[in-house]
Amino acid sequence: MDQDLKNNILSTGTSLVGIVCKDGIVMAGDRKATVGGRIIMQKNAVKVEAVNDYLVISGTGTSSDIELAKKLIKAQLKLKELKDKKRPTIKESANMIAMMAYKNIRQPSMIPFMAGLMVGGLNEDGKSELYSVEPAGSVMVVEDFDANFSSGMPYILGLLERQWKKNLTIEEGVELAIDAIKAASQRDTASGLGVDVFTITKEGIKHVSKQTAAAVYTESE
Repeated sequence: MDQDLKNNILSTGTSLVGIVCKDGIVMAGDRKATVGGRIIMQKNAVKVEAVNDYLVISGTGTSSDIELAKKLIKAQLKLKELKDKKRPTIKESANMIAMMAYKNIRQPSMIPFMAGLMVGGLNEDGKSELYSVEPAGSVMVVEDFDANFSSGMPYILGLLERQWKKNLTIEEGVELAIDAIKAASQRDTASGLGVDVFTITKEGIKHVSKQTAAAVYTESE
C-alpha cells in the first residue's frame, strides 16, 4: 500500500466519549470530518448514531468502514432477533461488531478495516451497558468512561480522570461529555465544529444535545 495512503488512514481523527452514569450511559462525539487530520471534508458529520431502538454506535477512523459497520450490524441484529425469537443483548451486539472487525482486519486486502467503535445500549431488563471495540477486534466492557482510539482521546481522558465520579447522574454526565468534546476540540485539529450527545436510560435512547460551532470574529485591541 502506498505510504501516503497509510498515513492518511492512520491519522484520521475525531473525538468520542462514552460515560457510565449511575442511571444510564452518555455517548457524545464532535462533528468535524477530516482527511489526514488536515483538510475539513464535512462540518456536520454524524459520528454518534442510534442504529435501532436499543443500540447506539459511535466510531473513529475510516468513515466508509464505520458506516458499513453500522449498516451490517443493524441487519445482523435483526436477523439474530428473528432467528432466536428474542432481542440480542448489548454484550452480544458488541461481540458481533468485534467479530466483524476481527475478521475484516485479517482478510487479505489492499486497505484493511480501520475503525474503532463504541457500543452503548439498553437491555430488555432495563440495564444499560457500554463497550469499546478496538480496530483489531478486541472488545471490553466500560465501567467508567472511554474515548476509544479517537484523536481527541488524550485530552478527553485527562479531563475525565479528574472529573468523573461513580455516582454521576445522567444530567451531570451530559454536561461532562460536552465539556470533554469541547476540551478536545480546543487542542486537537481533527476535532470540533459541534457536539452530538445521546443518553441511554431505562426510558430509552434520546438525542439530547445537538450543538454547532460558529466562527465569530471580533476586533482585537
